[in-house]
Amino acid sequence: MSIRPILCVDDEPANLALLRETLKDTYTLVFARSGADSLAAVAKHQPALILLDVQLPDIDGYTVCRQLKAKAETADIPVIFVTGQAREVDEQAGFDAGGIDYITKPVRPSIVKARVRAHLSLVHTSRLEEAYRDAVYMLGAAGHFNDSDTGVHIWRMAAYSRALAKAAGWEPERCALLELAAPMHDTGKIGIPAAILKKPGKLDAGEWDIMRTHTLIGHQILSRSHAPVFQLAAEVALGHHERWDGGGYPQGLIGSETPESARIVALADVFDALSMKRAYKDSWSIDQIVENLTAGAGHHFDPRLARLFIAILPEILSLRNQWEARDGDVLAWSQHLPV
Repeated sequence: MSIRPILCVDDEPANLALLRETLKDTYTLVFARSGADSLAAVAKHQPALILLDVQLPDIDGYTVCRQLKAKAETADIPVIFVTGQAREVDEQAGFDAGGIDYITKPVRPSIVKARVRAHLSLVHTSRLEEAYRDAVYMLGAAGHFNDSDTGVHIWRMAAYSRALAKAAGWEPERCALLELAAPMHDTGKIGIPAAILKKPGKLDAGEWDIMRTHTLIGHQILSRSHAPVFQLAAEVALGHHERWDGGGYPQGLIGSETPESARIVALADVFDALSMKRAYKDSWSIDQIVENLTAGAGHHFDPRLARLFIAILPEILSLRNQWEARDGDVLAWSQHLPV
């Protein structure tokens, strides 16, 4: 049974009785017989879904729906109109008012059950996707909790990673998934002592040994989920410090032994880090960064990906400008992504 009830609104007791018989074994139900009563019931019960008649004795159903959609706290409640008004213009009016479906009377119980089940499933899916986005945001932020200089670096380089994946021939859905996964590449820094992460000077050999374990820690954390976005993030976390020539860590992989996802994120990460002003360095010019990427191709970076990144540099700079215009609105970033 749904924890939140379904609100059934109709001025005819017989119609409410039919809805009750149709849905009572599966859902918790509440009832209202007027527009005013329905608005009061929404405020009291916060229903998961509303079955709403149009012809009510006080406020018509279209007006009720528009009022609900105008308020942030009720705008997301799905409304299905259940009415005897069967003209096309009436149905269009229902959708224009914010309804998600339109059932004409006399209702068939099997249709009502199917429509309610389908729309509640969509609501559940939407909330699950929102939870995924929130998890991505929190894990990305947690990985840099003790690094006050990063700002929106991880979110910006995620956009660069998506652009480079597209240029490399990835399918659109896979590109979007990488943009979600990329911000979690340093999740393992959660396990690195703040004294090392915030050390103002250079790390000694022992401290570097500890710092390098963030790749293993991140992989260990993220690989516990079987969701594709976290599996991809685990792959990136483990491999984003590998080098094309085998001189990276933690495994010393050579060339294409490192997954392409990690090679893409490594390039995007370095580009954005070099373009940023930090406490210990000035930002590099674009010419200096391009020179660095060119020199690193075949050594630090996948040579093909390095060439592609330089080729799409106008798009990368456009993305950077978009981020500056957003003024670091990370939550807005997370909301446009599919999971």
